[in-house]
Amino acid sequence: MTEEHHPHHRQRRVYRYYDLVMAGFVAVLLCSNLIGPAKVASFLGLTFGAGVLFFPISYVFGDVLTEVYGYARSRRVIWAGFAALGFASFMAFVVVQLPPAQGWFGQEAYATVFGQTPRIVAASLIAFFIGEIANAFVLAKMKIMTQGKYLWTRTIGSTIVGQAVDSAIFYPVAFWGVWPDYLVLTVMSSNFLLKVGWEAALTPVTYRVVGWLKRVEHEDYYDTDTNFTPFSVKT
Repeated sequence: MTEEHHPHHRQRRVYRYYDLVMAGFVAVLLCSNLIGPAKVASFLGLTFGAGVLFFPISYVFGDVLTEVYGYARSRRVIWAGFAALGFASFMAFVVVQLPPAQGWFGQEAYATVFGQTPRIVAASLIAFFIGEIANAFVLAKMKIMTQGKYLWTRTIGSTIVGQAVDSAIFYPVAFWGVWPDYLVLTVMSSNFLLKVGWEAALTPVTYRVVGWLKRVEHEDYYDTDTNFTPFSVKT
């Protein structure tokens, strides 16, 4: 292990863009989870949850984080996203429950947009955390197996696993018994395919961002001695 990759040395590293990547990840996560998931859209005969158009970008951020900075720093960002999503959901619940002022007639519309049920919130939090951790774990392990070569295999491979876990948890937990069974299965399947397709389409962008960050950060971390427990924020 080089001095650069020694755990104690790594804790003292200061990265120029790590915080910005974290902020981008959290922003995409919040927007895609609060704006998109409750709407079912149809385009060119394909039925899908509207959030699928933007949520996969968070997996691109996750891939970049793990590939450049390693699993532990990616896990820290996942926890940050989990906390932000949990707070946003709590805030939405409190604001929706506040009695509207006399003469303000937007309560029904506001509740329709932001009044997610506890079931949907729980499904979103659980699916996000487990799916992102699975994505980071698979990518980190595949990087070691491929000796850092063939980036596309681990970005797409980890996304297949992470998105499969996310979709398989979120839609049944959130909507089973609320939507017709066929609609749950249809949206779950189409969302998975669209998310993986998005990841594959964004592979050239991922390559460029990863290559640039590795150069400017002077980092290309391999998780050879990493503790892969998801229940930690240590880096």
